[in-house]
Amino acid sequence: MSYYRLFRGVFRIIFSLVYRWQVIGREHIPKEGPVILCANHISNWDPPMLGSGIDRQVKFMAKEELFRIPVLNFLLIKFGAFPVKRGAGDRAAIRSTLKLLEEGQILGIFPEGARSKTGEPGEAKPGTAMFALKSQATVVPVAIIGPYRMFRSVKIVYGKPIDMSALRETKGGSDTLKETSDLIMAHIRELHDQHRHSLPV
Repeated sequence: MSYYRLFRGVFRIIFSLVYRWQVIGREHIPKEGPVILCANHISNWDPPMLGSGIDRQVKFMAKEELFRIPVLNFLLIKFGAFPVKRGAGDRAAIRSTLKLLEEGQILGIFPEGARSKTGEPGEAKPGTAMFALKSQATVVPVAIIGPYRMFRSVKIVYGKPIDMSALRETKGGSDTLKETSDLIMAHIRELHDQHRHSLPV
């Protein structure tokens, strides 16, 4: 058994017993080929939550400072994370991300770039839109509905893929990045609003 499958199994137990998680929409994840999972961000638990809800392995970006911590560095790598410099155009991380998508893997990413202070989906940074436009990956919106409280339910909803064909046919530029970012966040908000009131106590 790989380290990833082992860690995923442990997280699934934690989420089931401690957070009574509900997973909706697994059927929307393609069984093969590149995928970008775009989720809102409310907690440090979000990356393992996003990856544990499906059977395919998910790769993540993580701030490079975390990789300087010896034990955490090992765990992050085994769970599929790779380093990125925050607040800067990290070309190596961009190349690594596009390469893993070219190889047909899954990228988990949080378009907002940071955790929401209110718990509501916010505005997206342009990075996610760039990866969506520069690749042929299936873009799947994901809503994580919390908050994370012990023995209270948390829900993760994988939505239907977003049609990116028209945007990918444009010449690009800042306007296209903004339009793409807004489209992705609109789908995440729609999922969030649709499912937020159905959490059991």
